[in-house]
Amino acid sequence: MRLAPLFALCLALPCAPAWSDAPPPALAELQPANQRVAVMVERWAADLEALEHVHDIANGPRRQAALRAFHQGWLQRLGELDASGLGSEDRLDHYLFARELTRRLEELDFEAKRLAEAMPLLPGFDALLELLEARRALDYQDGRASADTLDRVRRSLAERQEVIARDGAKAAPGVKPALANRAAALLDGARDSLKAWHDFYAEFDPRFTWWSRQPHEALDGLMKDYAGLLRERLAGASDPETIVGDPIGREALLADLRHEMIPYTPEELVRLAEAELAWTRTELVKAAAEMGFADWRAALEAVKQRHPEPGEQPRLVVELANEAVAFLRARDLLTIPELATQDWRMNMLSPEAQLQAPFFLGGKDVWVAYPTAGMPHEKKLMSLRGNNRHFSRAVVHHELIPGHHLQYFMNQRHQPHRREFGTPFWTEGWALYWEFRLWDLGFAQTPEDRIGMLFWRAHRAARIQFSLGFHLGQMSPQQAIDLLVANGHERENAAAEVRRSFAGDYPPIYQAAYMLGGLQFQALQRELMGGGAMSEREFHDRILQGGPMPVELVRARLLDTPPTAEFESSWRFYALPPEPRRTRR
Repeated sequence: MRLAPLFALCLALPCAPAWSDAPPPALAELQPANQRVAVMVERWAADLEALEHVHDIANGPRRQAALRAFHQGWLQRLGELDASGLGSEDRLDHYLFARELTRRLEELDFEAKRLAEAMPLLPGFDALLELLEARRALDYQDGRASADTLDRVRRSLAERQEVIARDGAKAAPGVKPALANRAAALLDGARDSLKAWHDFYAEFDPRFTWWSRQPHEALDGLMKDYAGLLRERLAGASDPETIVGDPIGREALLADLRHEMIPYTPEELVRLAEAELAWTRTELVKAAAEMGFADWRAALEAVKQRHPEPGEQPRLVVELANEAVAFLRARDLLTIPELATQDWRMNMLSPEAQLQAPFFLGGKDVWVAYPTAGMPHEKKLMSLRGNNRHFSRAVVHHELIPGHHLQYFMNQRHQPHRREFGTPFWTEGWALYWEFRLWDLGFAQTPEDRIGMLFWRAHRAARIQFSLGFHLGQMSPQQAIDLLVANGHERENAAAEVRRSFAGDYPPIYQAAYMLGGLQFQALQRELMGGGAMSEREFHDRILQGGPMPVELVRARLLDTPPTAEFESSWRFYALPPEPRRTRR
């Protein structure tokens, strides 16, 4: 007898309750909060979306000017509101909003500086930006004038291209690979925008098409070739798997850390990572001994062999997701709305996506890494080993519940305006904190499970080391890969992690935020629960219901000490080990 497809699936996988089992929340939960600043933030966010919808040419001068005036205007308007007469949540929002606006203005300055550094490699680029922005301003384009501009830009870029093709690095003394790669990326982005610009007018205006078609085709081909030349001759990155990155330097790192309210220097954070890595290594040795291995690397290798067979990874994900929810509910650790256990979907990462994401990703849904049939044999084996059962057991709850999926769910329903104040120290820190908390509560049932959790803990510490080391100019991408391999990564997976970190899709200190944010939440949990100020469930619920913000401000909110305008970060949440003594030579 054949089973109906849905019934068969429920036999194969643990099924979530039906939608009807998730009742609407109580009316008391739906009462609107009396918060004045929240309305301002929501209006600012809506207006910002509208502004960026029109001013969508990256690095365009009109975009820069519009955003600068916009943020300055809102900063002035916010200053008209006397924060001292507001309630606690409003005072917190007042501080968060002012902080966000100030940071946006600083980022505009930083973007302008980075563009100016690349401009010697991009003669005529400013004229191209002006042309592209004119369409968004609904300025009618004259075919002859536009063709002249396109040809002038092409000739300027062609002259620079010819010199670099002939003389290589000698033609651009002092230009580092990162800068050349940045210039190539700017060309790629402008080329896409230029195609959209031309396609808008082409054929609708016969005279425009008559003038512009050939100059556009010539410039488009040149931009493609010149970007490739910059990557090949100056950046050494013609292979798409090559990792270049663009280090920001110590001063920019310090500015980012100040903004994230991390009152430590980059060098102190590297020492913190070394201390955490040493603790992890000790625990790895203990778990390996329980497995009968004298060498933790041999035990790790045995764990990596325990991977699901082809086709079984999705089944394992459901099993692990249900296991984590059951563990949390049995100990009453936090509130898990029934709907949150049901409203996520599972997707498989493509081979191309796994070049930067060799493990799982999460948020609204979970994206699962597993080798595909068409992968080269060696890469396929590395992906299998890197996504083994015990590594995955420590990942699924990070990506789903109580990690990113539950965060996403709660952020939509509690203080939703604070999504504008998001920070990886809250987002990744919360998910990483649960790895710490579940470790303390005995979630790892076997030494193999403990090794799976310890692998990730070591990885988070290494991320602090290599991300800060790279941006300080002290570590190359290859050294970062070697560091991860030394901590147990498969080399292909290590390369993908480093490529993801330095590709420019994430802020420079994003990778450090996992462990640092987790340690902040851990310190806060010990401070408040250790003193008996609140139960574990109340502690966790209040964090999720408060919305994203720097963790030091989560602390201020839970302690009901909202910051004033003069507030400066001072929470030293981690006791650093003594600095190593340096011997004189």
